[in-house]
This record gives sequence, C-alpha cells and structure tokens, in this order.
Amino acid sequence: MSDTATAFQLYGTIKAEPFPRLLRAGKLTAQFAGGNLRAITYDGVEVLRAISYVVRDRDWGTYNPTLSNLAVTETESGFTISYDARCHGPNGTVLDIVALIEAGAGGKLTFRSSACSATGFETNRCGFCMLHPIIGVAGTAVSVEHVDGEVENTKLPVLIDPWQPVKNLRAITHTALPGVSVECRMEGDTFEMEDQRNWSDASYKTYVRPLSLPWPYKILENEPILQQITLTITDRRAASDDRPASAENSSVIRLTPGTASGTMPAISLVITPEEVEASLAALASQDGPKVQDLLFHFDPAAGHDAAAFKGFAEIAAIHGGTTTLEFAVPCQRPLDEEMLGIAARMRATDFAPNAIMVCPSVDRQSTPPGSKWPDCPPLEDVYAAAANAFPGIRLGGGMLSYFTELNRKRVPAGNLGFVSHCTSPIVHSAEDLSIMQTLEALPFITKSVRAIYGDKPYRLGPSTIAMRQNPYGSRTMDNPDCCRVPMANRDPRHTGLFAAAFATGYAASVLDAGIETLTLSALTGPFGLFAGKDEPITEGGRRPLFHIVAGLAELAGQQCRTVVASHPQKVMSFRTEIEKESTLWIVNLGAHALTVDMSELVNPTRAQLIVLDGDTMRKATKSGVKSVGIVRAQLRLSPFAVARVHTA
Repeated sequence: MSDTATAFQLYGTIKAEPFPRLLRAGKLTAQFAGGNLRAITYDGVEVLRAISYVVRDRDWGTYNPTLSNLAVTETESGFTISYDARCHGPNGTVLDIVALIEAGAGGKLTFRSSACSATGFETNRCGFCMLHPIIGVAGTAVSVEHVDGEVENTKLPVLIDPWQPVKNLRAITHTALPGVSVECRMEGDTFEMEDQRNWSDASYKTYVRPLSLPWPYKILENEPILQQITLTITDRRAASDDRPASAENSSVIRLTPGTASGTMPAISLVITPEEVEASLAALASQDGPKVQDLLFHFDPAAGHDAAAFKGFAEIAAIHGGTTTLEFAVPCQRPLDEEMLGIAARMRATDFAPNAIMVCPSVDRQSTPPGSKWPDCPPLEDVYAAAANAFPGIRLGGGMLSYFTELNRKRVPAGNLGFVSHCTSPIVHSAEDLSIMQTLEALPFITKSVRAIYGDKPYRLGPSTIAMRQNPYGSRTMDNPDCCRVPMANRDPRHTGLFAAAFATGYAASVLDAGIETLTLSALTGPFGLFAGKDEPITEGGRRPLFHIVAGLAELAGQQCRTVVASHPQKVMSFRTEIEKESTLWIVNLGAHALTVDMSELVNPTRAQLIVLDGDTMRKATKSGVKSVGIVRAQLRLSPFAVARVHTA
C-alpha cells in the first residue's frame, strides 16, 4: 500500500503534520516543530508540554505563520534555533516575528521573540503560551512570583477552576520529580494562567496579556513587542540518586487489572435538519448501527423551522430506541410563547421525543473573564416554561457548548432530569498529539461535573473532533483543504482510523463517571459514521468510526472495568465481563506500531481476536470488520488500531 494511501487511511488526508525534530541539551530534551517547542522533558520526565508563540485573530482562530531563515545548530552541550515568521492578517496586514531559542547542558532554556508590524495588526493575543502538563502536576504545590515581586505558595487545582487560578504572573516554579524543580520565568508583559482542562486540553496554560484587557486590540505600526521565556531546571539530587526506569522507555506496554468500574453508557447519534434525508436513508438500510438514542438538534437561529419535526418524526418511527431533542431557545419573545409554539409544531408532526434538552441560544457564546454577560432570561424561568410546554417529557439542561460554559454559568439543576455538555479537542490546537492528549483531561471534567451536580444524571456530547459551533468567536473555521485547523467545522481525521482510536479512548476515559448517554458522532454528514460519495472508505461507505460506535452500542448497560496500561498516553484499555465471558478492548493512541502484553488479563488458548486497523479496513465486508487470528500473550498493534480480545 502506498504511503499516500496509508496516510489517508489513518488521517483522512495525505497532508502530513510537520515531523518534530528532537533536540538535546544535557538531560533536557525538546521537540521542535512549526517554530515552537513541545514535550520538553528533563531526565525523561515531562516538565512543560509546550512553549509556543501564538497569534490569534478576532475569533480566537490561530494563525499559522510562514517560517523563513530557519537555522538549527546542535553542539555537545546544547542547541540554538533562530528563525523569522510572518502572519498574514485581513486587508493586507502583516506581522513579522524574529525568534531565538537557546538551551545549554546546565538545565537552562531561553526563548526570545520580537514582533513588529509595518501595517498595524489586529489580534486577540500575540505572544508566548506555556503549557504545564496535568498528570503528576494537578493538585501539587507551586511557587508563584507575581509582577509586583510578591511570592505566593499555592497549589494547582485538582477540580477544574472556571476562572484563572493564577494572575499577574512573572514566574512559576513546580517540582517535576523529587529533587528537581522547574522555574518558568516570563518577561515583556503580564501573564496569567487558565485551567485549559475546561476545554478538555490536558494542560494549565500560562499566556500573555490578561483577559481583563480589551480584545481584539491593535499592534501599532512599527512598534516592536519584545518577550522572553526562561526555563531554569535545578537538580538537587545527589549523583548517586537512581530513579526507576520510566515506563516510556519500555518497548512493551503491559496491561494490568484496574480497580475502577462503571457501566457503558447508552450510545447516541446527533441528527440535524440538514441531514434528515441522508440519515433516514442510512437508518432504513441494513447498515444502520443499533444505537440506543437519537439526539435531534433544533436551532431556529440556524434557520431550522417546523419542517424539521416532520423529518425527525419519520426517523424516530424506524428507530428502536429513545429520542431526545436539543433545543437552542431563541429567547427573543416571551418564553411561554416560544416554548408552546415549538410544542404545537411537534405535536402537528407526531414528533414526541422521550426527552428534551433546552439551552438559551445566547448561552452558547462564551463569556471570558472581564467580559459582560449577555442578556438572558433567568434559567429558572427557561426551565419552568419548558416544563409547562412539554409535560410528561423528561427535561434536561446544561450547555449546548462545552464544559467551560457549564463551569462558568452553573445551571440550577434541582428540577432537571439530567445535565449535559459537549467537548471538542481542537479549541486551542489541532495537532495529532494534542488531540489524543485531551483524553487525559476527560476524567478531570467528569469529576468536576460530579463535584458540582452530585449524582444528577449526566449526558455527554455531542463530542466530535471538529467543532459544531464556536463559543469564542463569530464562526467556526472553514477547512476546504482538509488540513489540521483549530476550531474547524470539518476535520479530515474524522474519516480515518484516527477518529476510531480517539472515540475508543474517549469511552475508556469516562467509564467510571456514571455517564447516562454518550454521543460521539452524527449518523451522516461531516460528523457522521457514513462517508460522502467522494470518500470511498470501505464497502458501504462506512468510516472506521462506524465500527467503534456500533461496538460500544453493543456494550451499553454492561459493567466495565478499567485496565491500567504501563504507558497510558500510548495505550488505553477496558474490559467487560458477563458470567464466564470477557472482552478486552485495547487501543493504540499513536502513529507508531507497538506491542502490548496482555498476559495478566487473557488466556491466549481460549481467546478470539478482532482488530480494526488498516489491514482489516481493506478487507471489510458488509457485515463489519472481521479479523480473527491466533491470540498470543503479546499483541502487536499498528497505528491507531483497536483490538477486541474475547474470551469465553
């Protein structure tokens, strides 16, 4: 199979992500790609997830600057990087950046920048962003030096902070491992930290320019902006100190039984009025997945009208499970008038969902710190009007956007049947690695929801790679060239094995949260399980994600147990047990083949193997992906492969 065909199979696009260059300075390593540093480690331990120079437009879209004059020099003691970069803004405006990165064997790294515009340049943010990892760092002690010189000893939050946990930052120091401290010093402007787990990013982000200042703002003509980040690692360990070998260095990833358990939630698919015709055809065919719930989206602001309910009713009539309506309430007229009008139109088409989730349309727009909350009726009034208009229908609330908005505007859930929110992994970055890393943040999100709402029934999704809506700007970003674009309304990886791996990891990440319903996809369209006519993936046009969603739906309501992988950033796993039968799910989250040791969980002589990978996708039949082979204690998984090992 050609490299081009393989790339499309994995990512849904042949456009390659820039391959990072690994650089060393003594015990410090860093990956350099696209002008930025990521995966900065010391003695094998990640100390910073990234140091990036970021320029954002008025909709919080991220510019992809053009690099030139790149020079990388490596010596025995360290490395030096220099480059120029240019951002092209609207109306012919440009921003030029000159960068210099230096690192030595003593544990010190500096990243300097000078940005200047000959035309003036509008931006929401221009400058450095630093990402602290969350695994091993959340809840730990840090020392914070503020801009005025005051030093504060505090802890990074465990539960997700809705606002900035640290402001007016000049430096922050944390302990990476016993005897090793890491100071990140920021000069040239005032920095602050936000808890990026709100958006499912696996990091605390320290960024330039407080959000309390106006945005967008204009960089004036020919006025340079100078900034510098200095990373200083202090190693106080004695030379004889030995640290246990990191699991990262092991060539085989070992699986062991976990202690947590949960129930696989009901699996749902979202259906919009735009996709009614295609969805009806897909469900009517023999190929439709047998999910438990269908989530119908209705938004008058998007032009949806009463005709949508006729299509919803036709689909509900052939669906064997429950149905839910998510309704973006316009709140432009008296609430009772709006709600009763929608209820009458639904009755006229015999559309009678089992549940309705209502959210004021305006609440989908984020209100960042320092911003004025938009006018909105009290949520108690919204829910009361909905309860009156839809008697006997289970009523849910929350946010049609992300956990960020639910965390910042906590809904009065006392009389609600359930709470709900969505996630998207490309709010801030669209790199392959950062998307998979968002899986680390999901348990923190679900624990934070439980801390707020207790045991209230909890629904999660639609949660897809691409964004359905942009709460942080006026639009989602178009992606006609099938690139990796933050905040894009289409993402090529949804078509590839990448999405299948991500969805499997997603389900594994939230298993112990008591999720009632999980929505990971639409049925058709850009978020769908079925490919368009111009995307021949397998016979029947089923994307790889189809097989994962169908498989998870088969497990709905079953008890699942967590499985611990020796390197959870590379492999995730869970298992189900019914009487004397068990099924072990394993997913490779990375772009490289790896070996998994299942010897503590599987008896190879009694097991059957089913794999979803590049080879089985090529051999897929109408009845699904089948690859039954000899099971050994060690299993080789190709990139983004999902394996099911069944033992009877």
